[in-house]
Amino acid sequence: MITSSGKSGFYFKEFEPKTISPFDKLFDIFKELIVHTSGDFDEAIEWLRELDKEYALTDEHYTIDDFIEDLKAKGYIKDDVDPNGEKGIALTAKIERAIRQSALDQIFGDIRKNGSGNHKSKATGQGDELTGEFRPYQFGDGIEKISLTESLKNAQINNGAQAFQLTEDDLVVEDTQYKSQMSTVLMIDISHSMILYGEDRITPVKKVAMALTELITTRYPKDTIDILVFGNDAWRIPIKDIPYLTVGPFHTNTVAGLQLAMDILRRKRNTNKQIFMITDGKPSCVREKDGSYYKNSNGLDAYITEKCYTQAAQARKLHIPITTFMIARDPYLQQFVDTFTEANQGKAFYTGLQGLGEMIFQDYESNRKKRLK
Repeated sequence: MITSSGKSGFYFKEFEPKTISPFDKLFDIFKELIVHTSGDFDEAIEWLRELDKEYALTDEHYTIDDFIEDLKAKGYIKDDVDPNGEKGIALTAKIERAIRQSALDQIFGDIRKNGSGNHKSKATGQGDELTGEFRPYQFGDGIEKISLTESLKNAQINNGAQAFQLTEDDLVVEDTQYKSQMSTVLMIDISHSMILYGEDRITPVKKVAMALTELITTRYPKDTIDILVFGNDAWRIPIKDIPYLTVGPFHTNTVAGLQLAMDILRRKRNTNKQIFMITDGKPSCVREKDGSYYKNSNGLDAYITEKCYTQAAQARKLHIPITTFMIARDPYLQQFVDTFTEANQGKAFYTGLQGLGEMIFQDYESNRKKRLK
Protein backbone atom coordinates (compact mmCIF):
# COMPACT_ATOMS: atom_id res chain seq x y z
CA MET A 1 0.00 0.00 0.00
CA ILE A 2 1.06 3.67 -0.40
CA THR A 3 1.18 5.75 2.77
CA SER A 4 0.47 9.48 3.02
CA SER A 5 4.22 10.12 2.95
CA GLY A 6 4.46 8.51 -0.47
CA LYS A 7 6.34 5.46 0.73
CA SER A 8 5.17 1.98 -0.17
CA GLY A 9 4.99 -0.92 2.26
CA PHE A 10 2.80 -2.44 4.95
CA TYR A 11 1.04 -0.43 7.59
CA PHE A 12 0.33 -2.10 10.94
CA LYS A 13 -2.17 -0.94 13.52
CA GLU A 14 -3.79 -2.32 16.64
CA PHE A 15 -6.48 -4.93 15.98
CA GLU A 16 -9.98 -3.54 16.21
CA PRO A 17 -12.61 -6.25 16.69
CA LYS A 18 -15.66 -6.01 14.47
CA THR A 19 -18.54 -4.52 16.37
CA ILE A 20 -21.74 -6.55 16.35
CA SER A 21 -25.08 -4.93 17.07
CA PRO A 22 -27.14 -6.31 19.96
CA PHE A 23 -29.71 -7.56 17.45
CA ASP A 24 -27.17 -9.44 15.31
CA LYS A 25 -25.59 -11.06 18.37
CA LEU A 26 -28.95 -12.38 19.55
CA PHE A 27 -30.08 -13.23 16.02
CA ASP A 28 -27.19 -15.64 15.47
CA ILE A 29 -28.10 -17.49 18.67
CA PHE A 30 -31.82 -17.37 17.88
CA LYS A 31 -31.32 -19.04 14.48
CA GLU A 32 -29.49 -21.91 16.15
CA LEU A 33 -32.25 -22.29 18.73
CA ILE A 34 -34.97 -22.32 16.06
CA VAL A 35 -33.29 -25.29 14.38
CA HIS A 36 -32.74 -27.05 17.71
CA THR A 37 -36.39 -26.60 18.73
CA SER A 38 -37.71 -27.58 15.28
CA GLY A 39 -39.24 -24.16 14.71
CA ASP A 40 -40.92 -23.69 18.09
CA PHE A 41 -40.70 -19.91 18.56
CA ASP A 42 -41.86 -19.85 22.18
CA GLU A 43 -39.41 -22.57 23.22
CA ALA A 44 -36.56 -20.85 21.36
CA ILE A 45 -37.26 -17.55 23.12
CA GLU A 46 -37.48 -19.35 26.46
CA TRP A 47 -34.04 -20.84 25.84
CA LEU A 48 -32.75 -17.42 24.78
CA ARG A 49 -33.99 -15.87 28.04
CA GLU A 50 -32.24 -18.60 30.04
CA LEU A 51 -28.99 -17.99 28.13
CA ASP A 52 -29.40 -14.27 28.77
CA LYS A 53 -29.68 -14.88 32.52
CA GLU A 54 -26.51 -16.96 32.53
CA TYR A 55 -24.34 -15.03 30.07
CA ALA A 56 -25.78 -11.47 30.24
CA LEU A 57 -26.49 -11.23 26.53
CA THR A 58 -28.59 -8.09 26.96
CA ASP A 59 -28.67 -4.99 29.15
CA GLU A 60 -31.17 -2.32 30.14
CA HIS A 61 -30.71 -0.60 26.77
CA TYR A 62 -31.64 -3.65 24.69
CA THR A 63 -33.74 -6.49 26.08
CA ILE A 64 -35.15 -9.76 24.74
CA ASP A 65 -38.49 -8.00 24.29
CA ASP A 66 -36.74 -5.36 22.15
CA PHE A 67 -35.22 -8.19 20.12
CA ILE A 68 -38.66 -9.73 19.52
CA GLU A 69 -40.02 -6.38 18.33
CA ASP A 70 -37.05 -6.04 15.96
CA LEU A 71 -37.71 -9.54 14.59
CA LYS A 72 -41.24 -8.38 13.75
CA ALA A 73 -40.09 -5.06 12.30
CA LYS A 74 -37.52 -6.77 10.07
CA GLY A 75 -40.05 -9.31 8.81
CA TYR A 76 -38.57 -12.44 10.40
CA ILE A 77 -41.67 -13.24 12.46
CA LYS A 78 -45.31 -12.21 12.38
CA ASP A 79 -48.38 -12.35 14.60
CA ASP A 80 -50.51 -15.37 13.85
CA VAL A 81 -53.70 -17.11 14.92
CA ASP A 82 -53.74 -20.92 15.13
CA PRO A 83 -56.71 -23.10 14.04
CA ASN A 84 -58.02 -22.99 17.63
CA GLY A 85 -58.23 -19.21 17.53
CA GLU A 86 -55.29 -18.66 19.87
CA LYS A 87 -52.83 -15.89 19.09
CA GLY A 88 -49.17 -16.69 18.61
CA ILE A 89 -46.06 -16.02 16.58
CA ALA A 90 -45.26 -17.54 13.17
CA LEU A 91 -41.91 -17.67 11.41
CA THR A 92 -41.72 -16.13 7.93
CA ALA A 93 -40.01 -17.26 4.73
CA LYS A 94 -37.39 -14.56 5.35
CA ILE A 95 -36.06 -16.21 8.50
CA GLU A 96 -36.16 -19.63 6.83
CA ARG A 97 -33.84 -18.27 4.13
CA ALA A 98 -31.62 -16.69 6.79
CA ILE A 99 -31.36 -20.01 8.65
CA ARG A 100 -30.37 -21.87 5.46
CA GLN A 101 -27.75 -19.25 4.59
CA SER A 102 -26.37 -19.41 8.12
CA ALA A 103 -26.08 -23.19 7.83
CA LEU A 104 -24.33 -22.81 4.48
CA ASP A 105 -21.81 -20.34 5.91
CA GLN A 106 -21.09 -22.54 8.92
CA ILE A 107 -20.70 -25.82 7.09
CA PHE A 108 -19.42 -25.03 3.60
CA GLY A 109 -17.70 -21.72 4.26
CA ASP A 110 -18.52 -18.39 2.71
CA ILE A 111 -19.66 -19.75 -0.66
CA ARG A 112 -21.48 -17.29 -2.85
CA LYS A 113 -23.47 -17.63 -6.03
CA ASN A 114 -21.10 -18.36 -8.87
CA GLY A 115 -22.89 -19.08 -12.12
CA SER A 116 -24.86 -22.19 -12.94
CA GLY A 117 -24.19 -25.89 -13.19
CA ASN A 118 -20.60 -26.27 -11.98
CA HIS A 119 -20.20 -30.03 -12.37
CA LYS A 120 -17.25 -30.70 -14.63
CA SER A 121 -16.95 -33.37 -17.26
CA LYS A 122 -13.58 -34.72 -18.32
CA ALA A 123 -13.84 -33.34 -21.87
CA THR A 124 -12.24 -29.99 -22.65
CA GLY A 125 -13.38 -27.72 -25.44
CA GLN A 126 -15.90 -24.93 -25.77
CA GLY A 127 -17.37 -25.36 -22.34
CA ASP A 128 -18.01 -22.80 -19.64
CA GLU A 129 -15.45 -23.38 -16.86
CA LEU A 130 -11.80 -22.35 -17.14
CA THR A 131 -9.21 -25.10 -16.60
CA GLY A 132 -6.08 -22.97 -16.12
CA GLU A 133 -4.42 -24.48 -19.20
CA PHE A 134 -3.66 -22.47 -22.34
CA ARG A 135 -3.44 -23.34 -26.04
CA PRO A 136 -2.89 -21.37 -29.28
CA TYR A 137 -5.87 -19.49 -30.66
CA GLN A 138 -7.77 -21.38 -33.37
CA PHE A 139 -10.30 -20.13 -35.88
CA GLY A 140 -13.74 -20.37 -34.29
CA ASP A 141 -12.63 -19.68 -30.72
CA GLY A 142 -14.76 -17.02 -29.08
CA ILE A 143 -13.11 -13.64 -28.46
CA GLU A 144 -14.15 -13.85 -24.80
CA LYS A 145 -11.96 -16.98 -24.42
CA ILE A 146 -8.76 -15.12 -25.36
CA SER A 147 -6.40 -14.60 -22.42
CA LEU A 148 -5.30 -11.00 -22.85
CA THR A 149 -2.52 -11.20 -20.27
CA GLU A 150 -0.90 -14.31 -21.76
CA SER A 151 -1.34 -13.01 -25.31
CA LEU A 152 0.39 -9.71 -24.47
CA LYS A 153 3.25 -11.63 -22.85
CA ASN A 154 3.69 -13.61 -26.06
CA ALA A 155 3.67 -10.41 -28.13
CA GLN A 156 6.46 -8.93 -26.00
CA ILE A 157 8.53 -12.11 -26.20
CA ASN A 158 8.00 -12.60 -29.94
CA ASN A 159 8.28 -9.00 -31.13
CA GLY A 160 10.14 -7.15 -28.39
CA ALA A 161 9.02 -4.25 -26.26
CA GLN A 162 10.46 -1.58 -28.57
CA ALA A 163 8.49 -2.54 -31.69
CA PHE A 164 5.42 -3.87 -29.94
CA GLN A 165 2.71 -5.50 -32.04
CA LEU A 166 0.10 -8.15 -31.37
CA THR A 167 -0.46 -10.76 -34.08
CA GLU A 168 -2.74 -13.76 -34.39
CA ASP A 169 0.21 -16.03 -33.64
CA ASP A 170 0.54 -14.39 -30.21
CA LEU A 171 -3.03 -15.13 -29.17
CA VAL A 172 -3.74 -17.89 -26.69
CA VAL A 173 -7.02 -19.08 -25.19
CA GLU A 174 -7.69 -20.77 -21.90
CA ASP A 175 -9.27 -24.19 -22.21
CA THR A 176 -12.68 -24.75 -20.66
CA GLN A 177 -14.67 -27.70 -19.44
CA TYR A 178 -18.31 -28.48 -19.89
CA LYS A 179 -20.49 -28.41 -16.81
CA SER A 180 -23.18 -30.99 -16.39
CA GLN A 181 -26.46 -30.58 -14.56
CA MET A 182 -27.26 -32.78 -11.57
CA SER A 183 -30.49 -33.95 -9.96
CA THR A 184 -30.07 -35.00 -6.33
CA VAL A 185 -32.38 -36.59 -3.78
CA LEU A 186 -31.30 -36.27 -0.16
CA MET A 187 -32.73 -39.01 2.09
CA ILE A 188 -32.83 -38.23 5.82
CA ASP A 189 -33.40 -40.92 8.44
CA ILE A 190 -35.89 -39.72 11.08
CA SER A 191 -36.20 -43.00 12.97
CA HIS A 192 -36.13 -42.98 16.77
CA SER A 193 -32.44 -43.87 16.91
CA MET A 194 -31.58 -40.35 15.74
CA ILE A 195 -32.15 -39.12 19.30
CA LEU A 196 -31.32 -42.26 21.28
CA TYR A 197 -28.52 -42.59 23.84
CA GLY A 198 -28.59 -38.90 24.74
CA GLU A 199 -27.17 -37.78 21.39
CA ASP A 200 -29.09 -35.34 19.23
CA ARG A 201 -28.19 -36.41 15.69
CA ILE A 202 -31.12 -34.85 13.86
CA THR A 203 -30.18 -31.18 14.51
CA PRO A 204 -26.72 -31.40 12.86
CA VAL A 205 -28.26 -33.39 9.99
CA LYS A 206 -30.91 -30.69 9.48
CA LYS A 207 -28.18 -28.07 9.28
CA VAL A 208 -26.29 -30.10 6.69
CA ALA A 209 -29.50 -30.53 4.67
CA MET A 210 -30.20 -26.79 4.80
CA ALA A 211 -26.63 -25.96 3.78
CA LEU A 212 -26.74 -28.39 0.84
CA THR A 213 -30.08 -27.08 -0.44
CA GLU A 214 -28.89 -23.48 -0.14
CA LEU A 215 -25.66 -24.34 -1.94
CA ILE A 216 -27.44 -26.01 -4.83
CA THR A 217 -30.19 -23.42 -5.24
CA THR A 218 -27.72 -20.51 -5.21
CA ARG A 219 -24.50 -21.84 -6.71
CA TYR A 220 -26.00 -24.44 -9.05
CA PRO A 221 -29.39 -22.98 -10.05
CA LYS A 222 -29.83 -25.40 -12.96
CA ASP A 223 -29.42 -28.40 -10.67
CA THR A 224 -32.32 -29.82 -8.68
CA ILE A 225 -32.50 -30.98 -5.07
CA ASP A 226 -35.37 -32.88 -3.44
CA ILE A 227 -35.57 -33.81 0.23
CA LEU A 228 -37.31 -36.87 1.57
CA VAL A 229 -37.46 -38.35 5.06
CA PHE A 230 -37.94 -41.97 5.96
CA GLY A 231 -39.13 -43.77 9.08
CA ASN A 232 -41.85 -46.41 8.84
CA ASP A 233 -42.70 -44.81 5.47
CA ALA A 234 -41.07 -42.19 3.27
CA TRP A 235 -42.36 -38.82 2.11
CA ARG A 236 -41.09 -35.63 0.48
CA ILE A 237 -40.78 -32.39 2.38
CA PRO A 238 -40.36 -28.86 0.98
CA ILE A 239 -37.02 -27.17 1.57
CA LYS A 240 -38.66 -24.54 3.79
CA ASP A 241 -39.75 -27.25 6.25
CA ILE A 242 -36.26 -28.66 6.96
CA PRO A 243 -35.78 -26.63 10.18
CA TYR A 244 -39.03 -28.08 11.55
CA LEU A 245 -38.10 -31.74 11.10
CA THR A 246 -38.59 -33.91 14.17
CA VAL A 247 -37.72 -37.49 14.93
CA GLY A 248 -40.63 -39.87 15.47
CA PRO A 249 -41.18 -43.26 17.10
CA PHE A 250 -40.28 -44.86 13.79
CA HIS A 251 -38.41 -47.88 12.53
CA THR A 252 -36.09 -47.50 9.52
CA ASN A 253 -37.79 -48.29 6.20
CA THR A 254 -34.84 -47.81 3.87
CA VAL A 255 -36.65 -49.57 1.03
CA ALA A 256 -39.52 -47.04 1.04
CA GLY A 257 -37.02 -44.19 0.96
CA LEU A 258 -35.11 -45.64 -1.99
CA GLN A 259 -38.29 -46.37 -3.93
CA LEU A 260 -39.52 -42.81 -3.50
CA ALA A 261 -36.09 -41.36 -4.37
CA MET A 262 -35.93 -43.32 -7.62
CA ASP A 263 -39.52 -42.37 -8.45
CA ILE A 264 -38.58 -38.68 -8.04
CA LEU A 265 -35.45 -39.01 -10.18
CA ARG A 266 -37.25 -40.87 -12.98
CA ARG A 267 -39.16 -37.66 -13.63
CA LYS A 268 -36.03 -35.52 -13.90
CA ARG A 269 -34.66 -34.63 -17.33
CA ASN A 270 -31.06 -34.21 -16.19
CA THR A 271 -28.71 -36.97 -17.34
CA ASN A 272 -26.86 -36.99 -14.03
CA LYS A 273 -28.81 -38.23 -11.04
CA GLN A 274 -27.75 -39.27 -7.56
CA ILE A 275 -29.05 -40.19 -4.13
CA PHE A 276 -27.45 -39.07 -0.87
CA MET A 277 -28.64 -41.09 2.13
CA ILE A 278 -27.91 -39.97 5.70
CA THR A 279 -28.70 -42.66 8.26
CA ASP A 280 -27.51 -43.93 11.61
CA GLY A 281 -29.04 -47.37 11.74
CA LYS A 282 -29.83 -50.60 10.05
CA PRO A 283 -33.01 -51.09 8.02
CA SER A 284 -35.63 -52.54 10.33
CA CYS A 285 -38.93 -52.22 8.50
CA VAL A 286 -40.60 -52.85 5.13
CA ARG A 287 -44.16 -52.34 4.01
CA GLU A 288 -45.88 -55.39 2.57
CA LYS A 289 -48.21 -55.39 -0.44
CA ASP A 290 -51.27 -55.66 1.81
CA GLY A 291 -50.26 -52.44 3.62
CA SER A 292 -49.01 -54.12 6.77
CA TYR A 293 -45.49 -53.60 8.12
CA TYR A 294 -42.86 -56.23 8.70
CA LYS A 295 -40.59 -54.98 11.50
CA ASN A 296 -37.53 -56.42 13.19
CA SER A 297 -35.15 -54.33 15.25
CA ASN A 298 -33.04 -57.28 16.34
CA GLY A 299 -29.98 -57.71 14.17
CA LEU A 300 -29.80 -57.64 10.40
CA ASP A 301 -32.94 -59.32 9.12
CA ALA A 302 -32.17 -61.06 5.80
CA TYR A 303 -35.74 -60.52 4.56
CA ILE A 304 -35.34 -56.74 4.95
CA THR A 305 -31.73 -56.40 3.82
CA GLU A 306 -32.33 -58.41 0.64
CA LYS A 307 -35.06 -55.98 -0.33
CA CYS A 308 -32.57 -53.12 0.25
CA TYR A 309 -29.98 -54.81 -1.97
CA THR A 310 -32.62 -55.25 -4.69
CA GLN A 311 -33.37 -51.52 -4.61
CA ALA A 312 -29.66 -50.69 -4.75
CA ALA A 313 -29.26 -52.88 -7.84
CA GLN A 314 -32.35 -51.31 -9.42
CA ALA A 315 -30.87 -47.83 -8.91
CA ARG A 316 -27.70 -49.00 -10.62
CA LYS A 317 -29.71 -50.13 -13.67
CA LEU A 318 -31.21 -46.65 -13.80
CA HIS A 319 -27.68 -45.13 -13.62
CA ILE A 320 -28.39 -43.60 -10.21
CA PRO A 321 -25.45 -43.87 -7.80
CA ILE A 322 -26.20 -43.93 -4.09
CA THR A 323 -23.82 -42.39 -1.58
CA THR A 324 -24.46 -43.55 1.97
CA PHE A 325 -23.33 -41.43 4.92
CA MET A 326 -23.40 -43.70 7.97
CA ILE A 327 -23.22 -41.32 10.93
CA ALA A 328 -23.09 -44.06 13.57
CA ARG A 329 -19.72 -45.71 14.08
CA ASP A 330 -20.97 -49.27 14.47
CA PRO A 331 -18.81 -52.04 12.94
CA TYR A 332 -21.87 -54.26 13.14
CA LEU A 333 -23.55 -52.20 10.39
CA GLN A 334 -20.57 -52.11 8.05
CA GLN A 335 -21.38 -55.53 6.61
CA PHE A 336 -24.79 -54.30 5.43
CA VAL A 337 -23.49 -51.00 4.07
CA ASP A 338 -20.62 -52.69 2.21
CA THR A 339 -22.95 -55.18 0.52
CA PHE A 340 -25.48 -52.44 -0.24
CA THR A 341 -22.79 -50.23 -1.78
CA GLU A 342 -21.40 -53.09 -3.85
CA ALA A 343 -24.88 -53.83 -5.25
CA ASN A 344 -25.19 -50.24 -6.41
CA GLN A 345 -21.52 -49.58 -7.22
CA GLY A 346 -21.95 -46.37 -5.26
CA LYS A 347 -19.99 -44.97 -2.33
CA ALA A 348 -20.15 -45.14 1.43
CA PHE A 349 -18.66 -42.91 4.11
CA TYR A 350 -18.44 -44.06 7.71
CA THR A 351 -18.45 -40.85 9.63
CA GLY A 352 -19.67 -39.23 12.77
CA LEU A 353 -21.52 -35.93 12.70
CA GLN A 354 -18.25 -34.01 12.77
CA GLY A 355 -17.27 -33.11 9.22
CA LEU A 356 -20.43 -34.56 7.65
CA GLY A 357 -21.16 -31.33 5.78
CA GLU A 358 -17.69 -31.04 4.27
CA MET A 359 -17.81 -34.67 3.20
CA ILE A 360 -21.15 -34.24 1.43
CA PHE A 361 -19.96 -31.06 -0.25
CA GLN A 362 -16.77 -32.68 -1.53
CA ASP A 363 -18.68 -35.68 -2.85
CA TYR A 364 -21.25 -33.45 -4.54
CA GLU A 365 -18.50 -31.42 -6.20
CA SER A 366 -16.61 -34.49 -7.41
CA ASN A 367 -19.60 -36.29 -8.95
CA ARG A 368 -19.04 -35.30 -12.54
CA LYS A 369 -20.17 -36.95 -15.74
CA LYS A 370 -19.62 -40.44 -14.42
CA ARG A 371 -22.15 -43.14 -15.18
CA LEU A 372 -22.69 -46.53 -13.67
CA LYS A 373 -22.10 -49.41 -16.06
